[in-house]
Amino acid sequence: MKKILIVDDHEVLREGVKRIFNNQDSEAIFGEASTPQQARELVREQAWDVVVLDLSLGDRSGLEVLKDLRQMRPKLPVIILSMHSEEQYARRAFQAGAAGYVTKGSPRAELVKAINRAMDGGVYVSPDLAELLVTDLGRDSDRPAHQVLSDREFEVMRLIASGKTVSQIAQVLLISDKTVSTYRGRILGKMGVRTNADIIRYCLRNKLVD
Repeated sequence: MKKILIVDDHEVLREGVKRIFNNQDSEAIFGEASTPQQARELVREQAWDVVVLDLSLGDRSGLEVLKDLRQMRPKLPVIILSMHSEEQYARRAFQAGAAGYVTKGSPRAELVKAINRAMDGGVYVSPDLAELLVTDLGRDSDRPAHQVLSDREFEVMRLIASGKTVSQIAQVLLISDKTVSTYRGRILGKMGVRTNADIIRYCLRNKLVD
């Protein structure tokens, strides 16, 4: 009997994941967590075969939660299920230890395939992502500038590109305005740009914002 933990702050989406899997495999037991704290508690207290984790969990990035879960149970496979395209977050998710990355707009069978692959000890990479990774290998010397950013810097950059002010970003990430400004300064320095407009143009050109 498979034990699958679903971590998503929307009940409708958790129910959707269960329905998708049960339509193709009835031998599964599901656990549910709507917050990072609940996810950590369930992973600490119980053994799971796989975790399906949303990247957007209120005040914490799913990448941070992924790192927490991997630290607690290094062998526990985690599948990222995200509204963000693969260009935006997939590479970072795999670098953080994800066993697969599936977008919420993908065919239902893709999520089931990713879960089963992860439970078999493998890693699931979609055909589209595989093509992106191969392309990156061919241009390794010309690596995109945003790949040098930390996960938090990358998150702040995307929020800047979406048009949010320093105060709005601080509210979203639950950090101070000063800390946001510090991250912004690091982003400008690492990427060799000077203004928010430069950041916006870069993100649009590289499909890093929706």
